[in-house]
Amino acid sequence: MTDTLRPAEPASATETGDGQRKLKRSIGVVGGTLLTLSCVTPASTLFVVVPDLFGTLGTATALTIAIGSVLCIAVAFCYAELGTLIPSAGGEYAMVSTLAGRLAGWLVFVLSLLVVVIVPPVIAMGTADYIAPLVHVDPALTGAGVMLLATLAGLLDLRANAWITGVFLVLEVIAAAVVAVLGFSHAHRGAGSLVSMQVAGAHGSFDPVTAALVVSGLAIALFVTQGFSTAVYLSEELEHPRRDVARTVLATLAISTVIILVPVAAITMGATDLRELTGGDLSAMVTAWSNTAVGTFVSLCVALAIVNAGIVMVIQNSRVLFASARDKAWPTPVNGLLSRLGRFGSPWVATLTVGIPGALLCFVDLDTLYGVTGVSVTAMYLLVAVAALLGRRDGHRHTPAWRMPLWPAVPVLLIAVLGYVLVQQDPAYLLWTGGITAVATLYWALYLRPRRDTHWLVSLPEDTRS
Repeated sequence: MTDTLRPAEPASATETGDGQRKLKRSIGVVGGTLLTLSCVTPASTLFVVVPDLFGTLGTATALTIAIGSVLCIAVAFCYAELGTLIPSAGGEYAMVSTLAGRLAGWLVFVLSLLVVVIVPPVIAMGTADYIAPLVHVDPALTGAGVMLLATLAGLLDLRANAWITGVFLVLEVIAAAVVAVLGFSHAHRGAGSLVSMQVAGAHGSFDPVTAALVVSGLAIALFVTQGFSTAVYLSEELEHPRRDVARTVLATLAISTVIILVPVAAITMGATDLRELTGGDLSAMVTAWSNTAVGTFVSLCVALAIVNAGIVMVIQNSRVLFASARDKAWPTPVNGLLSRLGRFGSPWVATLTVGIPGALLCFVDLDTLYGVTGVSVTAMYLLVAVAALLGRRDGHRHTPAWRMPLWPAVPVLLIAVLGYVLVQQDPAYLLWTGGITAVATLYWALYLRPRRDTHWLVSLPEDTRS
């Protein structure tokens, strides 16, 4: 069934007919872009995720991220078109359910839920490395503390959070800029090193980076700029969603790619040798290029960036869970709890539900979290591309929305490339993600499908405006 798009329950400006309050339209494109950029969190991604890529890909890291960014342009086109066609806080699952059917929408919801639960603790655990100049704390405990702090901030009004995250965003952009300037000014190799495809091996050897390694690394490279999808999750709180969602998605991808890719190139050229680059200790590099004071400043900016990312991710993730409850994805008592809004207009039960498990995940093996996230993001993008391919059929053909150029070539090519990237991932992470998806399919078959008239009814807010 693809006819799942229907009006949300009648509502006043503050409450729906069943006593549940609606999300408030309180931010414009600037506030939405600040929140979305903060979710990409360029500096914390640069300092937390990219070092692992350096360890695997060495000098090919910048090239892999660049390829991933090009793929993300096609992904962003799909998000921009579908996000303006179907502006729902449900994000991917609302878009896919409406265009590709309820089961496909349910599966993409499960994948998005994996991403939104796992990514915040992955980023949060990096905090310990960057507050080390002041205090040494266990990474898991630090990450859990960041998650709890972000959860408390997520309970506040969205406009207030836009200002908080905006200030933090300025600091992390400054940190990224400092790294770029220092790296380029202390370059030990030329621009040709960015395509030299080498990584430090065992016993001091230099190993080549194969094309297969680059393809495998694309799953994480896609994750590096993944946060641009936050604009879709915020669509019910943007003042003009059919216009501003596309602007926010595309602007965020462009800005975040520059903020991340330029420092990566600078680090690649500025590392004294290949072993230092592969080691990925960016704080030590910054200190060596400057002095302890500058190194400490950059580290603290990154720590603030991670807190900033945690806040925005909790905000985003709670909206996904809120929307799933409003669309009756769970047993009735659970739906009632998850769709409750607090005095600041935030879905407070949903916020606690994503924040507290996120704190607990900080005690799980980091490599497993990375692997499952990479597979989930790739599979989710694949399903969104399928929905984009179906997005101009029948009644949706003339719905007011931003339309991508080169359709249907863009989604077709994206489906082919992402399918190939997906099958190149580690079998263990494919099995983890596949097992979770299989359990979710059983829930669909045994609970949701028999209740198709009363459950999993994807809706749009009544006051969607152009």
